[in-house]
Amino acid sequence: MVSVLGAAIALLSNTRTEDALSSRIPSAHTANRLPTASYYEVKKNGLSPFQNMCAYLGGSAIQTVGDNPVTAYRQLVQQYAKNTAGEMVTPAAAAAEANAVFINAPLSASLSGLWPRLIGVLFKRVPKFGILLGYTYVTGDTEPGYWAALVASIGSAPFINPVRMIEKQQRAFFKQTGTEKPLMEILSESAAKYFTPLFRGTIPLMGHSLASAVLGLVGQPKLQKYVEKEMKANVPALGPSAANLVASAVVSPIYVVVTNPLSRLEVIMQTNSIKGKSIGIGSALGELATDMRMNGLSGIFRGQGIGIAKAIVSLTLFHEGRMFLARQFKERNKTNGWMPATYKEK
Repeated sequence: MVSVLGAAIALLSNTRTEDALSSRIPSAHTANRLPTASYYEVKKNGLSPFQNMCAYLGGSAIQTVGDNPVTAYRQLVQQYAKNTAGEMVTPAAAAAEANAVFINAPLSASLSGLWPRLIGVLFKRVPKFGILLGYTYVTGDTEPGYWAALVASIGSAPFINPVRMIEKQQRAFFKQTGTEKPLMEILSESAAKYFTPLFRGTIPLMGHSLASAVLGLVGQPKLQKYVEKEMKANVPALGPSAANLVASAVVSPIYVVVTNPLSRLEVIMQTNSIKGKSIGIGSALGELATDMRMNGLSGIFRGQGIGIAKAIVSLTLFHEGRMFLARQFKERNKTNGWMPATYKEK
């Protein structure tokens, strides 16, 4: 993964932004389909919008590989809220079932759903980051704000949901089969219903995506800057990576409390058989209500602890990877004298 990202950086950075991409300036008949030359020009933040997008995608790829085992385990803890007879079980029993799956097939369980998630870096993240950063660019801001997060969350949901559905279906029947469900089998079953099952759970996803964008993509970097400033004044030995970890640790519990019930709804709606009848938002909410009556708040917040751990790992890996790639682009821009007069070193 590191070598691939390194090669990508070299490829994207080896030639001057204005000259290397001048051949991509759209002609009259393609102007409505391709970005203009300004998309590749270095802005006052030291990056071109194109480089910034690449940094976001690279950070997302690093995050996806690093947090996949935790993501898989959390889904199983939430999915096993019901046993094979359809009866609600305690959170402890669900965790024991998930543990058994990982003990019996640790490698397969840890890697389950990874390929759809990696492919999803493009199918999910290009629309989300594209809208997020595009809105930021159009409004003239240097960093994404909360309105950008809202627009990105709603606009990207139809692109994100099919990938999340496939990812969850791959590991949904681990307990019964011991292996992940083949991708082509999922697509074949979906095709028989005109691919409508791939959009199950879109409503809770929009809320989940909004919380993710507001807290993870916008809130965490703002908090990190504050933490970094305070640490520089009081603990100068600690650098940006430590500030990143602290900011992620502060944001993650808030993020998980907000999104855990939404994540439960997604799991309920996306892990039943594609061949069977879909579970609507009303039925999913009813299942959550039943779980709460039987098990209290622990029923609603199944997987909360592992969710916080996942969020800390995910946010830290994403922003660490994003910042690393952004630094490489900036250094290359400085070396070649591509920085605009408005750029200020931070």
